[in-house]
Order: sequence, then structure tokens, then C-alpha cells
Amino acid sequence: MFYDHQQIEKKWQKYWEDNQTYKTSNNTDKPKFYVLDMFPYPSGAGLHVGHPLGYIASDIYARYKRHQGFNVLHPVGYDSFGLPAEQYAIQTGQHPAITTEENINRYEEQLRKIGFSFDWSREVRTSDASYYKWTQWIFIQLYHSWYNKNTDKAEAIDSLIQHFEEKGTEGLNANQNDELNFTAEEWKNASDLDKEDILLNYRLAYRAETTVNWCPALGTVLANDEVKDGKSERGGFPVFQKKMMQWSMRISAYSERLLQGLNTLDWPQPLKDSQEYWIGKSQGAQVQFQVEGHDKVVEVFTTRPDTIFGATFMVLAPENPLVETITTDAQKVEVDTYIEETSKKTERDRMADVKNVSGAFTGSYAVNPFSNEKMPIYISDYVLMGYGTGAVMAVPAHDERDHRFAKKFNLEIKKVVDTEEDVQEKSFDSKDSVCVNSDFLNGLHYNDAKAKIISEIETKGIGHGTTNYRQRDAIFSRQRYWGEPVPIYYKDGMPYTLPASALPLELPEVEKYLPTEDGDPPLGNAKEFAWDELNQKVVATDLIDDKTIFPLELSTMPGWAGSSWYFLRYMDPNDDEAFVKKELADYWGQVDLYIGGSEHATGHLLYSRFWNMFLKDRGYISHDEPFQKLINQGMILGMSAFVYRIDGTNQYVSKNLAKDYQTQQIHVDVSLLKGTSDELDTEAFKAWRPDYANAEFILEDGKYITDREVEKMSKSKYNVVNPDDICEEYGADGLRLYEMFLGPLEQSKPWNTQGLSGVYGFLKKFWNLYFNGDVFEVSDEEPSKAEYKVLHTLIKKVVYDIENFSFNTSVSSFMIAVNELQKIKCNKRNILEPLAVIISPYAPHICEELWSLLGHNTSIEFEKFPVLNEDYLVEDEIEYPVSVNGKMKFKISLSAQLSAKEVEDLVISNEKMQQILEGKTPKKIIVVPHRIVNIVI
Repeated sequence: MFYDHQQIEKKWQKYWEDNQTYKTSNNTDKPKFYVLDMFPYPSGAGLHVGHPLGYIASDIYARYKRHQGFNVLHPVGYDSFGLPAEQYAIQTGQHPAITTEENINRYEEQLRKIGFSFDWSREVRTSDASYYKWTQWIFIQLYHSWYNKNTDKAEAIDSLIQHFEEKGTEGLNANQNDELNFTAEEWKNASDLDKEDILLNYRLAYRAETTVNWCPALGTVLANDEVKDGKSERGGFPVFQKKMMQWSMRISAYSERLLQGLNTLDWPQPLKDSQEYWIGKSQGAQVQFQVEGHDKVVEVFTTRPDTIFGATFMVLAPENPLVETITTDAQKVEVDTYIEETSKKTERDRMADVKNVSGAFTGSYAVNPFSNEKMPIYISDYVLMGYGTGAVMAVPAHDERDHRFAKKFNLEIKKVVDTEEDVQEKSFDSKDSVCVNSDFLNGLHYNDAKAKIISEIETKGIGHGTTNYRQRDAIFSRQRYWGEPVPIYYKDGMPYTLPASALPLELPEVEKYLPTEDGDPPLGNAKEFAWDELNQKVVATDLIDDKTIFPLELSTMPGWAGSSWYFLRYMDPNDDEAFVKKELADYWGQVDLYIGGSEHATGHLLYSRFWNMFLKDRGYISHDEPFQKLINQGMILGMSAFVYRIDGTNQYVSKNLAKDYQTQQIHVDVSLLKGTSDELDTEAFKAWRPDYANAEFILEDGKYITDREVEKMSKSKYNVVNPDDICEEYGADGLRLYEMFLGPLEQSKPWNTQGLSGVYGFLKKFWNLYFNGDVFEVSDEEPSKAEYKVLHTLIKKVVYDIENFSFNTSVSSFMIAVNELQKIKCNKRNILEPLAVIISPYAPHICEELWSLLGHNTSIEFEKFPVLNEDYLVEDEIEYPVSVNGKMKFKISLSAQLSAKEVEDLVISNEKMQQILEGKTPKKIIVVPHRIVNIVI
């Protein structure tokens, strides 16, 4: 019978949509299982065959859990705020909402074609006002919260105000920007504006001056990963370090919990390691060094206070506020010039550039509190303001970067850790050594020396032992249009949140999406974007009078805001009263399986853990961590194609002749190749782009052979394969099976269209098991033991494979089972019905059709997954290889029930064995039950 995949797939996709087969109820009678993919950004390019890899794996698992009787939540949505739509708007004037809507429609069409079992009724879009209303609401809760270190959780700001009213800062243990000291009386006497200013020092969402990557040409702040070699990735414009008032999120308050929480998660170890490194916990001491001739001190954090006697100079970050105060007149020009140069580098560039040593002397000196020696104070770009205190005590003998700096500026290098190495030539850093040239620390090992020096530092009152974290608070505002408006207005220069009843604060219409002439963000172009405090509504911007009508925040939220909580909204996507009902959050709880890329390790995956912990602290949900198990899928790589153009000509030379010419390698679209070969369709190439219309070719054997290379699949490399084309030719089930068949889920693997025919051939074989010629024919006859053995061998393998995410080996097992059933001409219902259920998570369309043909009028989706019966796997007979003196002589089939002695007797009495023995008695007989017989003669 002809297998018409196009007709079958359209039929069942319509059935699923019409019958809402995958709509999930909040039925708390069933055990739950929450399967989630990292939701996509809907780009204009649509999906290529690399994108669905993780979606197919999660879909197989979701379908399998439904077969096991779980209430499965498997939703879909779109991370729909983003730069590409905004950039397109700048170029064309088309509103990003229109572009985004078109892109989402394209994505949905493609996703539905692949047959995913998403609950489309729960779809969310981060750019919908009904969604970002709650993103804004969560921001407001963060603004009205502080982190109480005594209870180790976030609390309402009201409890902090109460503490101030009763005790001032006495007994306060809070995460804060600056350490403040005041009495209850001083708090009560402070003005309302001063009180608001003090509270900003503690709020979890706060506004402060921060060093950012500022791109004047784009009029916006850029994240580190949007800057390359001091220029914007988008447009290549110069980027400078600049101090600006920015909104930040106090993620640093959660550093220890984020670190400890990793121990409870079933995540890939490399991803855990990335977060652990990013958080960067280190233990050491905070120490103050007096600046000679000033009342100022340089405060440093060091993980090696035991080396303080070897500190011979100090280095400050160029942004350190102390630089301006301590720089002498003689050094001012040099220092200012150096600061200007440093401002052109991002922090990431500064950290990566370890070979180029640079700096400037401030003209001032600090005093080593233990050796009393003078230490020149320099500034250098290798010291970052955001880590520790923005200053280091330099110990060049035992730190590589300090050593390079000392050699460059001819500074003293003093050995204080015992070693045979010549520290004048190369630094030596080891904790497995003892102190030398260090007064009272001499002879002490690292741990003892560290404890002793910290005690002395605390006794002198110049510092204390402390724990430090590399992780800094996350900048939360962006000078862009296409993002969530921040629900803040300004009164007397102080920020105030909008009331929850006024949310959502919607994105206003603007005439252009660029910054204003005054340098304000694009929202500054809006005509209707001011807050009427009296009437609690947004009004025209030109009505601002700073009495009852005030300016709104013009920055928008960053791209990670909406993705930091979307997994919670899926639980209750249409609720107007809450971001999620508490009882639904308690039922669905953590995401049980989360699949997505490892590139989100220190972005989305960290921020979402932070927001989840915060929402738990404030009592809105009951679980600390959002994602219990996480799998990072590998990439499907493209097979790029290249042509070789002879330099200075319009001639293109075939691959194997190119070595004879000076050529340039050029990517060409893989669609220009003939079929699945490497041969270029030269006419199609000439028609592809105007540049190639007059191309001439030097052929080999009458053909132009392209060069091929495995690379990341991307539009710019012209190696993208559209899944729509694959679904058209081989079916969605063919695509699903093939993507799994390519190799282990976590590994990257190259796409090769040639392999699809094998998978498609399997689907046709599977289909034909149920047919006799063109007639559907299934027997109700009881299957043989051999048929049951094939079925239960498959059940055992597939259950193991799915539960261990080894989907590629399942597909191989399907092929083996179908081949075996075909050989023994099996058409028994008791075999073919469970077979359809087993294969259905991988190839749902064909299995739904076969299930229907088997006489069922309900979807296969909720059928119980077949249960393994080990009895069918017990062998009746064992084929024993018989070896004599280490050489295999013959094989003998014997009952599996025989004892070792019975096997031995039957082998010895066998006619072939008797001929070998020639009347001799064996010296030794070894029977390995169910395996082999060894005889020594």
C-alpha cells in the first residue's frame, strides 16, 4: 500500500488542532510532568533543520510521559522582544510589533508542520502587553524588597523601614551598595527625599551610577557580548566605557544561594562549572593601605593576604574615584590620557588582553601596613572596578599579571613564598609552600599564615577576613525601544513605581526608533508618555509640570527580563489577577525537563534562577529552583559549499583544479547543487546573484565540483536547510526520526540529506507491516513466542533509551524490530498495536493513522505504553560455541534449562566431539552457562 505521508500528516495535524488533543488541564488528580524547551526568538529567517533538534527530543519525552499516565505540561511561546526587529524598524520605519507578528506566524506554521504536541492554548509572547504587565509587576516587587542577611531571604521594604524607625542601622545585616550608619532618630528626622535615597541603597531593583559600554552612534548601552574589539557588533561603531545612571538588579544578594543551589540540580557539569566560575566565590581579606600625605586609604580585597609582605606597589582601576583625588599635578595629563584610552575598551577586552601591559603612575604612594615600606600607586586596565574594590595590592613575585607590570615599569619584586624558582624572571604561585621574608609569618604554611595575618589585620583595625564574589549586579536598563517599559516615574528626581492597578504601562507609539536629539532613549520621542499622579494614568508628554504630571522612565528592560519567569506563566497563562495562582504553581512546581543551548549558562539560566528564588522568598511560589533537569542539545551543523574564483577574474575553477591557481574561496548556497551531489548547477549559480551572471567555469570531466566543509548552520554561510522542504519530500515523521538518528542528543553532528532516504525507507517498511498488498490486514491470531520476543526486546530497549535520552539508538532498534517482523511475516494485532504505540512518540502521524486503521476512534496519544514482560526474553535454546585447546570447532544448540553438568555430558557425547577426541579423555572441561564450552585435551 502506498505510504502517502503528505495526506496522512495534514489529516492528523488538523485532527489534533480541531480536537485540542494536547490541551493540558490543571487536573491535580494525575501526577504532573513539566517538559519545556527554551522558547525561541522569532527571527525573520524562520526555522532551519538545526532548530527543531531539541524540540523533537522534548516532544518524544512529553509523549512518552503521557503514555505513562502523567498530566504533561508541554507549552510553547516566543521571546519576542529583541534587537533584530528594532533594527529593521530603524531601517524601514515598520513597527517592530508588525515584523514580530509576521515572524511568529511563520514560526508557528513551521512548528505545526513538524507535529509537536505543544499546548498551543498556553502560548505566551513576551512582547504582548498582557504578558509584560506581569514582568513589570515583578519588577515592582523587586523594587519594594530588600535582602535580609539574617534571614537569608528577600523581604518587603516595609520591614526595613520598620527596622530604621526602631533601631536605625543598628543590628542591620543587609545586602547594600554602601555601608550606612544612622540612628532611629536621624531616620525619623530625614526628609522624604532623603529616606527614598537611603532606601535605594538596599532595594533589589535600584538606580545607581554604573560603568557601561556606551555606543554614541547607536545611542544605547551594549552588553559585553555585543561589543567586539572596542566596536559595536551591530554596525561596527566605536564603543566607550561611560558612567551612567542605570537600573540594576541586586543578583549579588543571591550569590551564595545560586552557588549552593547547583548541588540540587541535575544539570550538565560543564554548565554548572560555568555558573560557579561566573559567581566566583573567593575567601580572603579586605585590607586598608594609607595613602601617604592624604587622609585617604586604598582598600583592597585579596585572596592571598599571606603575601602582604611582598606587596611592593598598588594598582587601581582607572575608574576608581580615588584616582582623581590622589593623582598629583605632575602626573595629571598622563593619567587623564590613560583613562581616556581605557574607556574605549570593554571589561571583557581588558580581561582577555593579558599580553599588552600598560598603566600610568599617579604620583602618590601608599604605605605597607606591615613592612612600612612606600608603595607607588599606579592605574592599569587589568584592574576592574567591578571586582573586589577596584584596587589590588601587587605582589609581583607571586602573581603573573603583577609580575608583567613590575617588569614593564621596573618595580621591586620581593620573594615571600619559598621556592627555588627565580622570581625576578617568572612569578611563582603556590599554596603548597611556606612564607619567607615575612617577619612573623616566616615558616608558616599557607592556611596557618592566612589565618595569622587576618587576625593581625583585624587587631590593627585595618580590615577583616571576608568572602567575595566575582558576580556583579546585573544592569537592567537599555536605551532601546523594543522592550518592556520600566514602570517608574520621577518626582523631584527620585524614582517612584506606578501602582499595580495601572499596569501594563504600554509601549507608546513613536515617530522614529532612534534616540532623541538630546540623547534620550527612543521613548523620549513619544508624545503620550507622562504620568498623571492625580488621575493615575498616562498622558501627553507636553503636560509634564513636575507638580501632578511627571516624566516616566525612558529606558526599557533588557532582553532577559521576560525570559526570567515565562516558565511560571505557562502554568496559568490567561490569569488577569496574578502572574500565576499559588495552587497551580504548587501543582506544576519545577520544570522536570528543560532542553536548550549551553550559551545561556551565565545569562538566562542565572537570571531565571535569581527571579525564581526571589518569588519564592516573597511567598508567591513554593520552589527555589526553576529547572530540575537540564539537557543542552548539540548543534546540527551545515555542510557548506564553496566555489573557487581565480583572483582578479570572473573565472571559477573546479575543486580539484584549484591548487593550480591563485584563488579566493566563496560560499555558495547549497540549493545550487545538483540533487545530493557536490556538483554545482552552473546556470543556477549565474542566475543566483548579478555578480555571477557572466561567470566562466573551468570544469573537471565536464562538471564543476564544489568544495564542502562542515560548519555552523547559518544564513550567512548559505548552508541552511529548510525543514519545510524536508517535510514535503520525506514527511515530518521522516524529519523527526532522522534528526534523532543522526547521533547522541548532546553532541553536534553534520546534516546530510542523503541519509534521509534510509529513514524514509524504514517508515514505508513499517507501514507495509499492516498491509497485504493494497489491503489493510491484521490478524487476531495469537502471536508466536518469536514475535513476542521481538516486541518485548524492543520495549526494553526503547524504555531504557527514552529514559536515558539515547534517542538515536531507539531509531536503530525500530529498524531492527521491523526488519525481523517483516522476515517472519508478522501481522498479528497483539504485536502491531503495541508496536504503533512504541514508535508513536517519534513518528506520531503515521502511528495515529495506523491506530485508526486498527479500529480505534480515539488518539493513540493517551494509550498506555506497553509493559515489558521479561518471560518473553528468556531463551529456549542456547547456541554454544565449543572450543578445543582455544580454537572454536563447532556450535551446538542446547536447551537453556540445562545445568552445566548436563551441557558437559551432551557436548562430550556429541558425534563431532567424539571424532575430535579420538577416544582420549579430556584433561579439563569448562562450561560457561549460556555462553561457551572450552575443552582442553
